[in-house]
Amino acid sequence: MVQNKIWSQDIYLKAIRFAGEAHGNQKIPGSDLPYIIHPASVCMEIMTAVCADDIDKPDLAVQCALLHDVIEDAQKTYSELEYNFGKNVAEGVLALTKNRELDKNLRMADSIERIKLQPREIWMVKLADRITNLQPPPPHWTNGKIISYRMEAGYILEHLGSASLLLSERLRKKIEAYP
Repeated sequence: MVQNKIWSQDIYLKAIRFAGEAHGNQKIPGSDLPYIIHPASVCMEIMTAVCADDIDKPDLAVQCALLHDVIEDAQKTYSELEYNFGKNVAEGVLALTKNRELDKNLRMADSIERIKLQPREIWMVKLADRITNLQPPPPHWTNGKIISYRMEAGYILEHLGSASLLLSERLRKKIEAYP
């Protein structure tokens, strides 16, 4: 019997605890839900894809899914990630982090280019992140912002969709259903 590659429960628990502590009392924007629900949802998408696709580094994908926002939104550093999770995870999370020194309209293209230099598993995290973010938009978003966000999702799919058939199809459906 052939067994699929699977993630380590211990590595998952270490990463989710780190992310939970890092995000602390943060809330999902526009809700009262704890922020940790977002990375846990991204990780659920990754875990499903790991079971469906032939993934070489499931632990890398799971860790980066759980930790993908800790530099950008929780003031953790590359060094802290490297110390706790190793260079590959730190590099993956850094690639998934928007460069706030760039003009806002250049950030996504820059991020995609940095993600493309990473293993396929990091590409998958970006796909899973956008899948989970394509929820009903906050009430304060303008029609222009909603259209822009949908177009950005299409850009992500176009450039990273080859990483996972399952995730690219899920993202495609989310984009089609997005207002």
